[in-house]
Amino acid sequence: MDIDDTRRGLKRKPPDMDRGHEHGSYNMNSRPYDRNMPPDGWLDCPAQGQELGCIIPSKVPLGESFNDYVSSKKYTPKQAILQPRVLGRELGLVIDLTNTTRYYPVSDWTKEGIRHVKIRCKGKDSVPDEESVKMFCDEVLDFGSQRTNTKKYILVHCTHGFNRTGYMIIHFLVRTESISVTEAIKKFARARHPGIYKPDYIDALYVFYHEKKPEDLICPQTPEWKSDPNFHGLDVPTVDNHRDALQQENIMRNEVLKNDDALGDPVASHQLRGMQELCYQLLKLGPGGRGGRLQFPGSHPVSLNRDNLQLLRQRYYYATWKADGTRYMMLITGDGCYLIDRKFLFRRINMRFPCRYSNGGTPERNHHYTLLDGEMIIDIDPHTQKQERRYLIYDLIAINQVSLTELPFYERWKLLEKEVIEPRNMEREGLSKSLDPYYRYDLEPFSVRRKGFWLLSTVSKLLHNFIPQLSHSSDGLVFQGWDDPYVPRTHEGLLKWKYPEMNSVDFQCELSASGRPLLFLFERGKKKLMEGTDVVFKDASDISSYSGRIIECYLDPVKHHWVCMRIRIDKATPNDINTYRKVLRSIKDNITEEVLLNEISQIIRLPLYADRIQRDIKAHQHSRRK
Repeated sequence: MDIDDTRRGLKRKPPDMDRGHEHGSYNMNSRPYDRNMPPDGWLDCPAQGQELGCIIPSKVPLGESFNDYVSSKKYTPKQAILQPRVLGRELGLVIDLTNTTRYYPVSDWTKEGIRHVKIRCKGKDSVPDEESVKMFCDEVLDFGSQRTNTKKYILVHCTHGFNRTGYMIIHFLVRTESISVTEAIKKFARARHPGIYKPDYIDALYVFYHEKKPEDLICPQTPEWKSDPNFHGLDVPTVDNHRDALQQENIMRNEVLKNDDALGDPVASHQLRGMQELCYQLLKLGPGGRGGRLQFPGSHPVSLNRDNLQLLRQRYYYATWKADGTRYMMLITGDGCYLIDRKFLFRRINMRFPCRYSNGGTPERNHHYTLLDGEMIIDIDPHTQKQERRYLIYDLIAINQVSLTELPFYERWKLLEKEVIEPRNMEREGLSKSLDPYYRYDLEPFSVRRKGFWLLSTVSKLLHNFIPQLSHSSDGLVFQGWDDPYVPRTHEGLLKWKYPEMNSVDFQCELSASGRPLLFLFERGKKKLMEGTDVVFKDASDISSYSGRIIECYLDPVKHHWVCMRIRIDKATPNDINTYRKVLRSIKDNITEEVLLNEISQIIRLPLYADRIQRDIKAHQHSRRK
């Protein structure tokens, strides 16, 4: 492990195994994704251009969630409405050309009686397609044909209001004013200096209208405010639009953080049993037996192999990245929150989770007996190496004493955002503006966000675009049945795929009388010696420190022995023998990234997926418009 990996707190892996920071794809000069960071170059980009007929070109206005980052350079939907109004121009329509919905809530426009139309355009190096152009022109023409809108204007924006915005407006001018592409380009540039500055967009306009590009036409240079040409990352592809992160919480720490650091105060032994039984009740599990030991009840995925890979063809699945963090459930009560580790031990932490607002203002109460499932990760700023602990929530098991285990996953996931994440965001945003806040979110031990899930059709983007840019480590994917209930303990339909060289097993290590390391698993609740199984400890002069510990190991395919990666201080027991066999099966089947992507490319063409993917996309767009 190199020095950088040590600083990042990553677990020990063989060379080139950490695909979350894969060699050649991880840019140390890139910024970690923050949902509330303004787009690159936005701050100094001019807000609006001059009108062209009834059209006003503009950069994207940013909602209130961006206020902490834009300071005195705010340009909000409210300001976008007021600026033209001062000049006697009342807005009646906004056409949004960005490929994300994170910049502002649509209600910022509709509550002012302004219609909002979303036309997704990828931007970057992709010019808008013909269908999007037609939709844009039709919307402008329809708006102008309505008598009630004759004195109203249309605000058109992409991220910065130059390339996509200019491309669309120029199309409209050519089609409605009978002018050439060259004239339309110059007309837009006069209204929104310097005009379109991407050559591909200009070339595409001439090609589209079969006009010859003048030899003396010079594409403007990229404006100075558009700072880093290599970082466009905040008007992101669809796979990135689901990154429903909270506002950045500036928790600055000097110590090196680890995923499995003990947080909070342990629950007293006389209270532990009652809290464990409460979790069992919320999960609708039977009693654990009189005085018997209760086990961690969280749902566990199984390793992907050639057989269970076929489940993807039989049921509707979504995918998420497999964060290389530490598993915790979280129980939220009226008097505090409790992290629940794999040993089924509870530690109390001071965090606040208000219930959904009824009529705005201060929430009437906090969550009480709400149970979440998730994982703790350490995000690392690649510039400063500063760390931030973050809890990724990927499931909602119960809410205010009501079990949700029988609901399909997609309903639980939506409720998680609506009932847990949004109320927290709203209250924190309100408190951030108070001179005397009654609660300080910035002093909490970690931040919280809902983990994103994506259509199978986006898995390639997830692997090649999303994971390499993560500010924490990832070792694969998890496939979640979209209609599945919550299944405690082992869930045969919840599938995990690791990069083949990262498949691992948790053994219990003990030393024989001769000092030879022995590896044990569990079989029917009892330790089972794995005879003839060898393990190697790298950089360990004294292997006695591993005796009695749970160690995570990967299999060396050449030397056919296990290699210790790290001690699992978060676990008290080794893997079950059945888990071991499934991992071996996965290693043997060797489902590589290429095999996986080829299989998925076939699966998404099946009627089960093709139809539902289209429905899901439409439903998502409809919910965003609402």
